[in-house]
Amino acid sequence: MIKNRSFKTIFALSALLTLALGAIIVQAQRQRKSPHETVEFDLNGKKVSVTYGRPSAKGRKIFGELVPFDKVWRTGADEATTLKTDADLMFGNTAVPKGEYTLWTLPSATGMKLVINKQTGQWGTVYDEKQDFARVDMKVAKLGAAVEQFTLTLTKEDKGGLLKLEWETTSASIAFTEKK
Repeated sequence: MIKNRSFKTIFALSALLTLALGAIIVQAQRQRKSPHETVEFDLNGKKVSVTYGRPSAKGRKIFGELVPFDKVWRTGADEATTLKTDADLMFGNTAVPKGEYTLWTLPSATGMKLVINKQTGQWGTVYDEKQDFARVDMKVAKLGAAVEQFTLTLTKEDKGGLLKLEWETTSASIAFTEKK
């Protein structure tokens, strides 16, 4: 009887230790590697914000290499980039209801798409295409000077705003307005 109870205790402790070590390993793999920032924009009294990781180029070729063409990218570093909006938005002809989304991008040699995804709270390498809400073309331009650290901005434009991504010598932007 004592041997049986000791075996059960050792087994239970071993199982707990294995689970704890597994959790530590997963957490260590998901440590933030880059600084994070939240940018906010007031759209007719309603808040639009984006929270994202800001990796640095560190001399690397970014688009086409570190960020491969024709593959969905997390649009920053670490956790998936998060869009929160208190307003119903229009990105071009695409209506996006108020709420929380993740933003991904799909760069190619000839352009870039903004991917608005319904799944939230995930690490930036966990992407589920089935959760895509929309894919919208972005305007891409070449910058005169390289941007070392990935930068995302929300600025006023016309009757709405402009979401702009800049890194290396690439600028990608998309206008948005409040859906009326």
